[in-house]
Amino acid sequence: TDRRTQYVPWGVAALFVVATGAYLLGRGDSPAPAADPGGVSFAGGSAPAAAAEPGAPDINTMSPRERASRLYDRIMRYSEAGMKDSTEFFAPMAMASFEMLGADLDLDARYDYGRVASETGHLDIAAAQADTILSQAPTHLLGLSLKARTAAKRGDAGATKVAWQAFLRALDAELKTSRPEYQAHANDIQTATALAQGIK
Repeated sequence: TDRRTQYVPWGVAALFVVATGAYLLGRGDSPAPAADPGGVSFAGGSAPAAAAEPGAPDINTMSPRERASRLYDRIMRYSEAGMKDSTEFFAPMAMASFEMLGADLDLDARYDYGRVASETGHLDIAAAQADTILSQAPTHLLGLSLKARTAAKRGDAGATKVAWQAFLRALDAELKTSRPEYQAHANDIQTATALAQGIK
């Protein structure tokens, strides 16, 4: 009984992700408003059933990494649009999806996980992901960017400056490596470069 009990939270999280995943993936790639046109409020914690979305992608055909990536993209769009209610609604699903990746939590996924954590106030998790990235690749641009962003959210100006300076020192050499995650996050790196150059 005790052993079954310890798996209950994971089971609930998994069901939550799968049940709502078909809905959010079927919504398309444009940010949804805080209140759905159908009158269902994201902030209220209720989402329409997947069946209400004709032509929605079959979430069962996606890998766990693909589902996590879709959730990451959605939360980043909500955050950039200042849609706090929608960000908070989808955050638990995104966090759970990354936590369940296990061995598939590579450097790219760790950055995505860290960004979601940072944008939703889980700064300890964000810092841990940045540290893990940098322990494997000390000059990794996404790791340094995540470290700087997280330090800034913590109000640690000194650590923020140090991380951004390290980012700028590593920039040219790291871009020459053509890491796949750098190509996938080209806009993030461009934004990070501007932030780093703005630190005096």
